Amino acid sequence: MNNSDDDDDDVPTLSAHTLAALQEFYNETRTGLDHNQTQSDQFAVGALEEDWRMSQFWYSDETAAQLAEEVVREAGVGGRIACLSAPSVYQKLKQGVVDGSDRVSAVVLEYDRRFATYGDEFIFYDYNEPLSLPPDVAPQSFDVVLADPPYLSEECLNKVAKTIKYLSKGKVLLCTGAIMEKFAKELLGVKICSFLPKHNRNLSNEFRCFVNYPSRLLS
Repeated sequence: MNNSDDDDDDVPTLSAHTLAALQEFYNETRTGLDHNQTQSDQFAVGALEEDWRMSQFWYSDETAAQLAEEVVREAGVGGRIACLSAPSVYQKLKQGVVDGSDRVSAVVLEYDRRFATYGDEFIFYDYNEPLSLPPDVAPQSFDVVLADPPYLSEECLNKVAKTIKYLSKGKVLLCTGAIMEKFAKELLGVKICSFLPKHNRNLSNEFRCFVNYPSRLLS
């Protein structure tokens, strides 16, 4: 058996450069986005990896674009859009690739604090406290609210619906499982759309969109 001095000699050590690089990696992992990314990279759908522990499933790029086009059209020039637990659509709005997106404003309400890298347009949101919002978030101050509740349960949708009703001037676009159709209609007066949203990863539950206003997504 080696003596303790020999054991100490065998312990590998990291250089100062390696330690600095490792710390930088940990910092980027905590904050989410690399500060060296270009603006288009920063807002790319999937710029932050999904975290299954928070029931995160990002839309495909095509779905995010179509939903972004929908909310821009419905919000109108100068309109305000709230993306509630739907960061993929917020990111697509900020990329500057959707016609008219430069004529609206948007915020993302998220539990995941990695999205705080988006600055003042990030609002921390915990569905368990549906009305615990910053004082500068006024009631009925958003022309369109697009919401994607994190869990397929009546309890979750009921709480998220309270937030939607607080934020919305009227137009609601809800994205959730098809099994929530009846409950969603009762809570928010929404109808199921023919448009079929897709995700980067296949979900085991059928996923659909619902709206409470006349929409191109219905037909």
